[in-house]
Amino acid sequence: MEGKRRPGPGPGVPPKRARGGLWDEDEPSGPSQFEEELALMEELEAERRLQEQEEEELQSALEGAAHGQLSQTAIDPRWLRPSPPPLDPQTEPLIFQQLEIDHYVGPAQPLPGAPTPSPGSVPVLRAFGVTDEGVSVCCHIHGFAPYFYTPAPPGFGPEHLSDLQRELNVAISRDQRGGKELAGPAVLAVELCSRESMFGYQGRGPSPFLRITLALPRLAAPARRLLEQGIRVAGLGTPSFAPYEANVDFEIRFMVDTDIVGCNWLELPAGKYVLRPKGKTTLCQLEADVLWSDVISHAPEGQWQRIAPLRVLSFDIECAGRKGIFPEPERDPVIQICSLGLRWGEPEPFLRLALTLRPCAPILGAKVQSYEREEELLQAWSAFIRTMDPDVITGYNIQNFDLPYLISRAQTLKVSSFPFLGRVSGLRSNIRDSSFQSKQTGRRDTKVVSMVGRVQMDMLQVLLREYKLRSYTLNAVSFHFLGEQKEDVQHSIITDLQNGNEQTRRRLAVYCLKDAFLPLRLLERLMVLVNAVEMARVTGVPLSYLLSRGQQVKVVSQLLRQAMREGLVMPVVKTEGGEDYTGATVIEPLKGYYDVPIATLDFSSLYPSIMMAHNLCYTTLLRPGAAQKLGLTEDQFIKTPTGDEFVKTSVRKGLLPQILENLLSARKRAKAELAKETDPLRRQVLDGRQLALKVSANSVYGFTGAQVGKLPCLEISQSVTGFGRQMIERTKQLVESKYTTENGYSASAKVVYGDTDSVMCRFGVSSVAEAMALGREAADWVSGHFPSPIRLEFEKVYFPYLLISKKRYAGLLFSSRPDAHDRMDCKGLEAVRRDNCPLVANLVTASLRRLLIDRDPNGAVAHAQEVISDLLCNRIDISQLVITKELTRAAADYAGKQAHVELAERTPSSCWSTACPSTRSTTWSSSSPSHSCASSSPSWARAAPRPCCCGGTTRAARRCSQARWAASWPSPSAAAAASAAARSSATREPCASSASPGSRSSTRRRCPT
Repeated sequence: MEGKRRPGPGPGVPPKRARGGLWDEDEPSGPSQFEEELALMEELEAERRLQEQEEEELQSALEGAAHGQLSQTAIDPRWLRPSPPPLDPQTEPLIFQQLEIDHYVGPAQPLPGAPTPSPGSVPVLRAFGVTDEGVSVCCHIHGFAPYFYTPAPPGFGPEHLSDLQRELNVAISRDQRGGKELAGPAVLAVELCSRESMFGYQGRGPSPFLRITLALPRLAAPARRLLEQGIRVAGLGTPSFAPYEANVDFEIRFMVDTDIVGCNWLELPAGKYVLRPKGKTTLCQLEADVLWSDVISHAPEGQWQRIAPLRVLSFDIECAGRKGIFPEPERDPVIQICSLGLRWGEPEPFLRLALTLRPCAPILGAKVQSYEREEELLQAWSAFIRTMDPDVITGYNIQNFDLPYLISRAQTLKVSSFPFLGRVSGLRSNIRDSSFQSKQTGRRDTKVVSMVGRVQMDMLQVLLREYKLRSYTLNAVSFHFLGEQKEDVQHSIITDLQNGNEQTRRRLAVYCLKDAFLPLRLLERLMVLVNAVEMARVTGVPLSYLLSRGQQVKVVSQLLRQAMREGLVMPVVKTEGGEDYTGATVIEPLKGYYDVPIATLDFSSLYPSIMMAHNLCYTTLLRPGAAQKLGLTEDQFIKTPTGDEFVKTSVRKGLLPQILENLLSARKRAKAELAKETDPLRRQVLDGRQLALKVSANSVYGFTGAQVGKLPCLEISQSVTGFGRQMIERTKQLVESKYTTENGYSASAKVVYGDTDSVMCRFGVSSVAEAMALGREAADWVSGHFPSPIRLEFEKVYFPYLLISKKRYAGLLFSSRPDAHDRMDCKGLEAVRRDNCPLVANLVTASLRRLLIDRDPNGAVAHAQEVISDLLCNRIDISQLVITKELTRAAADYAGKQAHVELAERTPSSCWSTACPSTRSTTWSSSSPSHSCASSSPSWARAAPRPCCCGGTTRAARRCSQARWAASWPSPSAAAAASAAARSSATREPCASSASPGSRSSTRRRCPT
């Protein structure tokens, strides 16, 4: 199908302009490009349909839809999963790829060969997954209990165990005041064991620790608090106990202990599990119970690297809003819900469904089902979800708009059967508010809709997290990544289309189907699912953790796994922020335009290499004075540039260096396999794996430097950057001392710039080929002066090279061949920055092309003057003067009052609070003295204006999860350039120009010709 699909407009082709009415004279009478694609999908699907046993699957459909409201005629047998093959638990194993692991608290289940369960509720782990045949599985894993460690106080012996357990039980029961779930003891066991803290080198080996096993995961927090306060122990007084690993998630604890990683394949051996023929609690086709110790985990290597035929569903909704008002679930109906389903590994969606309110004309390639009442529409889609049973649900801004809107709308209409969208029978999907904050993204307030057993991948959230784009509307990102556009329907006419006839509703349905299709295409093109699966496998966390949690849980999982192998335990560290440390070195640039090749040398994986080379780790850290107390000689430890001390590998090899070595060696193997692999799906998996391994290795350093984190260690992070600064300076000195005329070279080398892990060298040669050769030679020679595995590599040549200031430069990049440049590369300039208006970015890009590619400085100046002239003569479209800024926190929380913050404070909250509850967007227009409030939403980018209380206009936006404060006043750079040009052209013959009626001033102005 990929070869047959008609390509969209290529990159650089401007988006087509939307038409304003219901029926335009220039509207083509034939089907749109997307409708042709739908028809082609149907043709391909028909070839497979002939081989299906429709009658048998239809009967299964009727049984599977018992939980919903779909009519018999509404069910398409292709929506259903294949029927599970006959399975004998006594003779056949159950093998499936787990996609999600969670836990619940419920009554204990008796299992063959297992001890009699204790009374009361127990924690049960639940693994959802899919078999090779596409059959859905839910596995209930029993018998695993939460636990944590604490050092045994001096004098503590086996005779004190029962006393401590009894006293802790009493304290927890009193603290919990008899919780309903707690029918038995809170503390199941207290055992003596030998462990060693991973924080700091002690030099004495393992010491006595207590392992405290609890009845429920929620009891870990009160038990930890009570132990820290002190528990009375007979003969020992009331000692305080320091907790270790008491803040580890229950699911992570289980996965670490059983060597299960995210999205790997699990095997339930024959004779060790029980199938539930009746009394199932989920909608999965197979439901099994097993003891935790009987589960076999397969490492994701070889045949176990494959991905099961997961079901991915993408959907989009349309609402009939009132003119100029953002849709409100309490008042505005849902009029269409369109869904596309994909079996992972197949080229095209097997399911294309449009559910509409009121009759809709047929769409070739899609199934259309119409309903007269909105309640029926919502019931049908909810039942469809349970029937189709997707593993992954995607869409564009479904997390903050579509799903919350549907649930709220169903609640308004009292559709009681709607919110059961997960895989657990009788468990409602609910909405809760969540917030995430980091230095990179600021604060983001989002909504979370629970759908237990299904993974949600909102493509808007993925793009916000992974890509830096100027605009995040669905139209913009589809054009950027796919070269495709949404269907040509303005949101302002959606209600009119709905109130029209069957043909107008058909046009709306095609539009809605395309909005559901594009996120699916983005998911495939950007390899989002494959990369997420491989990241879950590499880091060992559930897939949902990657989408809802930060970076630290991934490193904690790897750290716990390596620590368990060596008998080490992780302390619980209280963090309240800390002192900053000096970052990387930036060598003062020798600014200017270089018409000679500049070679760039780059340290490969600099920070991970430093940690491995110098054995920097929690387990090797020496506290001040510890080296002398332990009697270590100078050849047994190192002193870092920041004065911190670590033991060498001859004394103890650190956990972090071992983790990094494993990650980088695994990446090397994955890249080698990728080079040989020919199967497209296997290549996707291997590429995603090597990328996940790279990202995971680079995140280890950041984990140690996070002052508010699980296990911050300033000594490690500041030592890493200290070594990095030292190495950059050393590299500069080595290059400039060797490559001199005194040593027989044609010219003396000069390092013109250096930043963090790379240096830019001018060797004085005139050709790119010579610069490449000298760069490779210098990289090899310098690498010999640093300990393994630190390695300096030749990366590229810039020719010519424009160095403006620190972190701001541009040049033609040569890396693969010396006779043709790969691309024009810009760093830190307005051409690639997103904090200025498009006019400045386009102007700088065009000027750089004339400077670097055409070697025409006069042409660059002339072009700049021409653009500035157009600006002053009001010949620039206002859209080119929009500056987009994001307001990530309350205006009062900003230290400096930037323009968009000031605008936010002056804008009445009623202009935007309804449209965008989490983030705000305002347009400051130079074409009006007043300002207007708008939302650059991902879907309704063009909104109908309405009167605004602030004197301007508001633009209702449909999906404003990632709204922006946008100022369309000419940017500072553009204004400064215009001012300079006006001064320089004062002696030239002026021309008169009348401002347009919508311009900021109606007086005549003079501009340069």
